[in-house]
Amino acid sequence: MPKKKLSEYYAKRDLASSGEPAAGRSGSRHPRFVVQRHDARSLHFDFRLEIGDVLVSWSVPKGPSLDPRDRRLAVRTEDHPLDYADFEGRIPADDYGGGTVVVWDVGTFDNLNETTMATSLDAGHLRVRLHGEKLTGAFSLVRTGLRGGREQWLLFKKDDEGADRRRKPAVTQPESVLTGKTNEDFES
Repeated sequence: MPKKKLSEYYAKRDLASSGEPAAGRSGSRHPRFVVQRHDARSLHFDFRLEIGDVLVSWSVPKGPSLDPRDRRLAVRTEDHPLDYADFEGRIPADDYGGGTVVVWDVGTFDNLNETTMATSLDAGHLRVRLHGEKLTGAFSLVRTGLRGGREQWLLFKKDDEGADRRRKPAVTQPESVLTGKTNEDFES
């Protein structure tokens, strides 16, 4: 089943060239999330939730916000293998997604939906409680429509103990939670 779900991922990449992982890891007892800071054609954040046996993914141009007033565009991208949660490095410029990637935040999450994550994803409304280093508390993802063949969603923070209108981690904390490296450390 993962191979079929990951067909778009494999079709876009030459894994031998890019160094990106293939599928191999199986699901975890506590579902994980990862946010990767990806400096490619433009700097963006890839927000990924473990749903089933893949990382369901969105590109968030401005990065997640801790301010409940902010609504961040989140464009649905192809599913990624679970192994991608630990991926950091430089993807060659000529490859799809060429640029540098760091694991900006990682942790587990709780499903706050009344249905399974897969059912909520299909319905276009996900609610999760994140247990990360930079992101904590409840977040929602809501599908708003299609544009250019891609699903458009909004990502926003719920007003809870993890909310902070002053803190801007997407701007002030560019480093990896795994290695302490920044995207610039992978440029050479």
